[in-house]
Amino acid sequence: MGLIGTISEAFEASTESANRGGGTGDGSKGAYWCHDCSERIRDVDVEGEGPPDCQECGEAMEFEHSPSSTGCAC
Repeated sequence: MGLIGTISEAFEASTESANRGGGTGDGSKGAYWCHDCSERIRDVDVEGEGPPDCQECGEAMEFEHSPSSTGCAC
């Protein structure tokens, strides 16, 4: 295999990812954050409805989506 074949295979492998949205494939859509304490809890690890309270300061945490394949977190 030559240099061109090696480069072509490398590009093909990098574009064949089954999970391109930044998620982990376990249904996670993002995480809850406490920006004051820098605490993070993945949404799939939260029990119950609504945002959890930060374990450090007790304030409600803010949900943030995982970035999409375009890099936008909206």
